[in-house]
Amino acid sequence: MAEDFVGTKRWVRPATPYETFMEEQNLPIHRGAVGFYDVRELPLAPWPRMGSRGAFIELNGCGGLQGIYLMEVPAAGATRPEKHMYEEIFYVLEGRGTTEIWNGGAAAQKQTFEWQPGSLFSPPLNTWHRSVNATAVPALLLAVTNAPPIFQLYRSEDALFNNPYEFKDRYDGRADYFKAHGELGKDPRHGRARNYGNIIPDADHVELPLDGQRGVGHRTFFWNLSGNSFQGFIAQYASGRYSRCHAHESGPVLLCVGGKGYTITWPAEAGTTPWANGKGDLVLRQDYKHGGIVSAAPGDAGWFHGHFGASKEALRVIAFLGGFPRRVKGVPGVDWRGLNLDIKEGGNTIEYRDEDPYIRKMFEAQLAQEGAAFNMPEEVYR
Repeated sequence: MAEDFVGTKRWVRPATPYETFMEEQNLPIHRGAVGFYDVRELPLAPWPRMGSRGAFIELNGCGGLQGIYLMEVPAAGATRPEKHMYEEIFYVLEGRGTTEIWNGGAAAQKQTFEWQPGSLFSPPLNTWHRSVNATAVPALLLAVTNAPPIFQLYRSEDALFNNPYEFKDRYDGRADYFKAHGELGKDPRHGRARNYGNIIPDADHVELPLDGQRGVGHRTFFWNLSGNSFQGFIAQYASGRYSRCHAHESGPVLLCVGGKGYTITWPAEAGTTPWANGKGDLVLRQDYKHGGIVSAAPGDAGWFHGHFGASKEALRVIAFLGGFPRRVKGVPGVDWRGLNLDIKEGGNTIEYRDEDPYIRKMFEAQLAQEGAAFNMPEEVYR
């Protein structure tokens, strides 16, 4: 055979279908970073497809899993209607308005709900939706989606954006569909708090129950809006406190919605005490304020990271964990060990007593710079 099929061990990675779609929109693509201090500072450009202005964000560690974009709804205007076969969660950074949801043609009955700064909501899968700005100034929304794997799966924009199927098990048009849930339920797997509503009107201030698994005094509840596989949580750390450092798969994104802080993250090769091991140069740090965003595990799976509330106010974050695709480990019925379990017991978490001493030193220095007090109980280090 004359032709050589031996091939090569190195090649240039081609663009994915989603990356090609992003390029075709002629918007800024803010990529190659662990995060951004405040996404509101990122440049936008006209987005004819949506009748708005926008920009894409592609953080390290999120490629192929989560799509992120900013959408500016014009003053006293509206976005163009669209529907699609991927899940999409919106967080309102600035502005007030409404979103219309409907199935069927343009003459179909529309369901409308209001949003404000801090609102978190998701148009049900493959429903028509458009957002209307109720004010005389532009509104800014952040969207997080699972579009990248769905684009890869179908490789057809017609199938993604013009699919007639209605997911009536996810959206039935009932009048109270977008009514906020005031009561929390327990997740049947691990018993932690979960909000089963389809909208959270004010994620910045909604009451969070005490949890403590991720950090001392830590408060949280989980959410998965509109029947999505895509899920996340809202978490809060009191001023002067921080999370236990932990590891998990890459992909999850954190958005700061209260206070100021930072995240540190490092590869597993640096060990559980990177500075003590002489590998502190491998540790990455991303600072943020309200509107800041960070990829918790920007490298391969197994990156350790921790979140630090470095201001006089409590640090509150929304975590966008994703959904499909998700690796499933073990078989049905196997004993499951949560990542918040001590790494010495088979989990993924470094207890405070075992963390690198420089972590506390760095945190105390940052608090002093902010004029905030260190608020960690000494007993957690024993």
